[in-house]
Amino acid sequence: MTAPGGPRLEAEGLARTFGAQRAVDGVSFRLDPGCVLSLLGPNGAGKTTLLRILAGGLRPSEGVVRLGGEALDTRSPEWQSRVGVLSHQGFLYGHLTARENLRFYADLYDLDDASDRVEAGLDSVELTPRGNDEVRTFSRGMKQRLALARTLLHEPDVVLLDEPYTGLDAHAAAVLRGVLETLRDGARTVILVTHNLTEGLELADRVAIQVRGRWVVDAPSAQFDAATIHDRYREVVEGAGGGAP
Repeated sequence: MTAPGGPRLEAEGLARTFGAQRAVDGVSFRLDPGCVLSLLGPNGAGKTTLLRILAGGLRPSEGVVRLGGEALDTRSPEWQSRVGVLSHQGFLYGHLTARENLRFYADLYDLDDASDRVEAGLDSVELTPRGNDEVRTFSRGMKQRLALARTLLHEPDVVLLDEPYTGLDAHAAAVLRGVLETLRDGARTVILVTHNLTEGLELADRVAIQVRGRWVVDAPSAQFDAATIHDRYREVVEGAGGGAP
């Protein structure tokens, strides 16, 4: 369970190659507990590949990930119990109800207070009234909200969010934003990949821009301005040879 002042997340020299292509190229960072980082960059910059490394879906070709100063195998069961991932795949079962989906994951994580966590998760994303409905009947936005509840069910130390707003209507986006705001509790580290520059800036403590596998910017969000973020982003990406955003 996450505790206030949790462990620092670090990466040193992370790289991932696919043949001759370096999709992630020497990424290093230190993120203190409670930090929310928005990771920006054009399509093909390697942002999702980086998240897959951190989530344990890919082994890095080079480099190391540390949590609380301890090097770890991101594919190990211990790490999987400490990370929550929201990706383009919701990892939900359409033939199960919303409540059954969350209960399945609660049992998978061997949570003692499973029933309470399931109900709290449904409530947090405003799905309690649909808790006994099969997920295959849900809209895209409802599935994304349920997937977020699944991501946070075990109170992970690290939360990885890959384009969570994609395809959402206004209500679903507002609910999602409300839940993301609660993650700024000083207890966990959050990495948010998004193409929504304004939203990413508003939610973040730090902003990184990845181009051609490398982080070309890593700075406090206070160094950016909402009125000029789009122009600055374009200049950074084009200056780093990333082409059109």
